[in-house]
Amino acid sequence: MSSILQINNVTKKYSNHTALNNVSLEIKEKAVFGLLGPNGAGKTSLIRIINQITGPDTGEILFKNEKLSPKHIEQIGYLPEERGLYKKMPVGEQAMYLARLKGLSKAEAKKRLIYWFEKFEMQGWWKKRIDELSKGMQQKVQFIVTILHEPQLLILDEPFSGFDPINAQLIKNEILELRKKGATIIFSTHNMGSVEELCDNIALIHKSEKILDGSVKDIRKNFRTNTYKVTFKGNVLGFTNALWTGAEILEKSSEDDVHTLTIKLLNGVTSSQMLQAVLPLCEILSFTEIVPSMNDIFIRKVNEGNEVLGTKSNYTE
Repeated sequence: MSSILQINNVTKKYSNHTALNNVSLEIKEKAVFGLLGPNGAGKTSLIRIINQITGPDTGEILFKNEKLSPKHIEQIGYLPEERGLYKKMPVGEQAMYLARLKGLSKAEAKKRLIYWFEKFEMQGWWKKRIDELSKGMQQKVQFIVTILHEPQLLILDEPFSGFDPINAQLIKNEILELRKKGATIIFSTHNMGSVEELCDNIALIHKSEKILDGSVKDIRKNFRTNTYKVTFKGNVLGFTNALWTGAEILEKSSEDDVHTLTIKLLNGVTSSQMLQAVLPLCEILSFTEIVPSMNDIFIRKVNEGNEVLGTKSNYTE
């Protein structure tokens, strides 16, 4: 799959603060790319450079193998975390105005807006002022005007902020549908559950530097800790003796004659070897590998970065 965006060795400094330090990323076409990091990591600076609000001090960005330039702006849609709607302006008038700024004709803008307003059940909002709408309703309006011109690249910064679960799911479904139709989405968020649900690939930026990137599937696989949860019937002492030095018991609970252990395999012992050792002694009811979530990985990598830089406080989200 070809790349829509190549970010090559980008550095950005403000006075004596380094916002980005030699950051390189490759974003494939028709994918959802998670741009992750704690507050102040450098994500917003990178997004502003992609949108050509500012420029890098060194390095370059290629859009479909061409150096990023003003002609590419019309192919990018940007939903900022801080929404930017005019509070006193009617919804329909404002949506038309923003659509025309994106290059749509009056007729085409009206046609597309009617489609989206009907799809999101917003028909009665056309003459309402923005300040008459709830935060979630305002965000629906801004989401629509962001995607209305059908950009090839969408940059969504915390798109679910302020949404109730039903409307958050509505937007998630639309993001997946946009990808299906050919759009590429850069998705900046602190919501690791959404990352696992939506993203194909991610990059983690911390203190101006990229400290992790790759596919969500491969990253979770690489951070496996050889830890399993096993539920069984039988003698707990016999079970643990059979493991001997091949495993460490991390957690243990029992209810009647059913026991659940969380174990970490040691010394190169495989899950198959462990099961062979204990099967003659008990009845296995369930056996599941505990794979770290993206949230666990995020916190671990950020804290590792803090330790390298001599920061003592732990990041706990």
